[in-house]
Amino acid sequence: MPEALTTSPLPSAAEPGPEPGPERPARSAWWRFGLLVLLLGACAGSLLLWSPTDLLSGGLANRMPGYWFAPLFTLVYAVGTLAFVPRPALNAVAGLLLGIQQGVLLAVLGTTLGAAMAFALGRGLGREALKPYLRGKVLGALDQRFTEQGFRSVLVLRLLPGLPFQAGNYGAAFSGVRFLPFLLATAIGVVPTTAVYVTAAASADQPGSAAFLVSAGVIALLVIGSLVGLWRAAAARRRALRTG
Repeated sequence: MPEALTTSPLPSAAEPGPEPGPERPARSAWWRFGLLVLLLGACAGSLLLWSPTDLLSGGLANRMPGYWFAPLFTLVYAVGTLAFVPRPALNAVAGLLLGIQQGVLLAVLGTTLGAAMAFALGRGLGREALKPYLRGKVLGALDQRFTEQGFRSVLVLRLLPGLPFQAGNYGAAFSGVRFLPFLLATAIGVVPTTAVYVTAAASADQPGSAAFLVSAGVIALLVIGSLVGLWRAAAARRRALRTG
């Protein structure tokens, strides 16, 4: 009888090869998120050593050549937003120091640059760690809206009164909105509130002028709108707790 043919066992397709463990990407993502928290904490803590508003209003124009003043002012403004300095304070300094036209221009540029820096940090260091938490019903819907309608969503976000500037930056960075629509919507959306605060500060020495009265009135409306928004959010939270 012919000898039985011997065949070497073929590798089974059912046997999976070694897979990378899921813990390493998650751990690296959380390390990056921790670095983001440390960087933002360092920016906020740096205000113990320096003050953007004092630097901008403390003779900066006299210490630098004229052609350096605008870029340096914009950079200091942007870093100030990263350090969580309220934008109304920075806008007031811009109005007092530069007047209405140049103050609005440089404040909008500084705001846009600060938003770009915050977006880059949030997208690069925080999105991967927080992305699994964006799959809930509410957060998932928001993430989808920002992904599909990025420009419109960010523009509405910037026009809402009382919303913290950095909350909008990092909320957008953690979502799926693209960088260019975020930047364009920010540059356009911050113009109204920036112009109001800069105009109020620039015309503060003339409290009876139309510019000061109109800008002060708009600021009062923004404050009232913010308070109403907070009250409605708190009421909705209480209703949700009672029904839940």
